[in-house]
Amino acid sequence: MDKIIVRVKDFTEYPDARYIEHDSFSGEEFYYKYVKPNFEKAIDENKQLVVDLDDTAGYASSFLDEAFGNLVYDFSLDIIKLRLQIISNQEPDWIDLIMEDIISIWKQKKEKGLPRKEV
Repeated sequence: MDKIIVRVKDFTEYPDARYIEHDSFSGEEFYYKYVKPNFEKAIDENKQLVVDLDDTAGYASSFLDEAFGNLVYDFSLDIIKLRLQIISNQEPDWIDLIMEDIISIWKQKKEKGLPRKEV
Protein backbone atom coordinates (compact mmCIF):
# COMPACT_ATOMS: atom_id res chain seq x y z
CA MET A 1 0.00 0.00 0.00
CA ASP A 2 1.30 3.46 -0.87
CA LYS A 3 1.99 5.79 2.03
CA ILE A 4 1.56 9.39 3.08
CA ILE A 5 4.30 10.30 5.55
CA VAL A 6 3.94 12.94 8.25
CA ARG A 7 6.91 13.75 10.46
CA VAL A 8 6.26 15.44 13.78
CA LYS A 9 9.66 17.14 13.48
CA ASP A 10 8.23 19.08 10.50
CA PHE A 11 5.58 20.46 12.88
CA THR A 12 7.98 21.16 15.75
CA GLU A 13 11.07 19.83 17.45
CA TYR A 14 9.37 20.49 20.80
CA PRO A 15 5.88 18.95 20.90
CA ASP A 16 4.22 20.08 24.08
CA ALA A 17 0.77 20.35 25.63
CA ARG A 18 -2.59 18.77 24.91
CA TYR A 19 -4.68 21.79 23.86
CA ILE A 20 -4.11 24.69 21.47
CA GLU A 21 -4.92 27.25 24.16
CA HIS A 22 -2.09 25.87 26.33
CA ASP A 23 0.73 25.84 23.79
CA SER A 24 1.47 26.72 20.19
CA PHE A 25 2.72 23.18 19.45
CA SER A 26 -0.05 21.14 21.01
CA GLY A 27 -1.33 17.68 20.23
CA GLU A 28 -4.69 19.21 19.33
CA GLU A 29 -3.12 21.51 16.73
CA PHE A 30 -1.05 18.65 15.31
CA TYR A 31 -4.20 16.54 14.98
CA TYR A 32 -6.24 19.16 13.15
CA LYS A 33 -3.43 20.49 10.93
CA TYR A 34 -1.58 17.27 10.10
CA VAL A 35 -3.11 14.00 11.27
CA LYS A 36 -6.78 14.44 10.35
CA PRO A 37 -6.37 16.00 6.87
CA ASN A 38 -3.68 13.51 5.91
CA PHE A 39 -5.70 10.59 7.29
CA GLU A 40 -8.69 11.71 5.20
CA LYS A 41 -6.40 11.95 2.17
CA ALA A 42 -5.03 8.46 2.87
CA ILE A 43 -8.57 7.06 2.92
CA ASP A 44 -9.57 8.91 -0.26
CA GLU A 45 -6.45 7.77 -2.11
CA ASN A 46 -6.40 4.23 -0.69
CA LYS A 47 -3.10 4.84 1.11
CA GLN A 48 -1.71 4.43 4.58
CA LEU A 49 -0.83 7.37 6.83
CA VAL A 50 2.57 6.94 8.43
CA VAL A 51 3.34 9.28 11.33
CA ASP A 52 7.02 9.43 12.24
CA LEU A 53 7.64 10.42 15.86
CA ASP A 54 11.44 10.36 15.67
CA ASP A 55 13.88 13.27 15.87
CA THR A 56 12.04 15.51 18.33
CA ALA A 57 13.05 16.52 21.85
CA GLY A 58 10.52 14.05 23.28
CA TYR A 59 6.81 13.87 24.07
CA ALA A 60 4.40 14.57 26.85
CA SER A 61 1.90 11.73 26.87
CA SER A 62 -0.86 14.38 26.72
CA PHE A 63 0.43 15.52 23.31
CA LEU A 64 0.24 11.96 21.94
CA ASP A 65 -3.11 11.36 23.60
CA GLU A 66 -4.69 14.37 21.93
CA ALA A 67 -2.89 14.00 18.60
CA PHE A 68 -4.08 10.42 18.04
CA GLY A 69 -7.06 9.83 20.33
CA ASN A 70 -9.16 12.26 18.31
CA LEU A 71 -9.07 9.82 15.39
CA VAL A 72 -11.60 7.65 17.23
CA TYR A 73 -14.21 10.44 17.16
CA ASP A 74 -13.78 11.01 13.42
CA PHE A 75 -13.12 7.52 12.01
CA SER A 76 -13.98 3.90 12.75
CA LEU A 77 -11.57 1.72 14.70
CA ASP A 78 -11.23 -0.64 11.72
CA ILE A 79 -10.19 2.21 9.43
CA ILE A 80 -7.70 3.50 12.00
CA LYS A 81 -6.06 0.09 12.36
CA LEU A 82 -5.94 -0.36 8.58
CA ARG A 83 -4.74 3.11 7.60
CA LEU A 84 -2.50 4.32 10.47
CA GLN A 85 1.11 3.34 11.05
CA ILE A 86 3.29 4.91 13.73
CA ILE A 87 7.08 4.97 13.45
CA SER A 88 9.11 5.49 16.60
CA ASN A 89 12.54 3.93 16.34
CA GLN A 90 13.90 6.08 19.16
CA GLU A 91 11.06 5.24 21.60
CA PRO A 92 9.28 2.09 20.34
CA ASP A 93 7.01 2.06 23.42
CA TRP A 94 5.15 5.08 22.01
CA ILE A 95 3.74 2.84 19.25
CA ASP A 96 1.96 0.52 21.70
CA LEU A 97 0.89 3.44 23.86
CA ILE A 98 -0.84 5.04 20.88
CA MET A 99 -2.19 2.00 19.05
CA GLU A 100 -3.28 0.02 22.11
CA ASP A 101 -3.82 2.31 25.10
CA ILE A 102 -4.76 5.71 23.69
CA ILE A 103 -7.02 4.43 20.91
CA SER A 104 -8.75 2.02 23.33
CA ILE A 105 -9.32 4.66 26.02
CA TRP A 106 -10.73 7.16 23.53
CA LYS A 107 -12.98 4.45 22.05
CA GLN A 108 -14.43 3.79 25.52
CA LYS A 109 -14.86 7.52 26.08
CA LYS A 110 -16.76 7.87 22.79
CA GLU A 111 -18.95 4.84 23.55
CA LYS A 112 -19.93 6.43 26.89
CA GLY A 113 -21.04 9.54 25.03
CA LEU A 114 -18.36 11.73 26.58
CA PRO A 115 -17.15 14.78 24.64
CA ARG A 116 -13.79 14.53 22.94
CA LYS A 117 -12.48 17.67 24.62
CA GLU A 118 -12.50 17.94 28.38
CA VAL A 119 -12.49 21.50 29.66
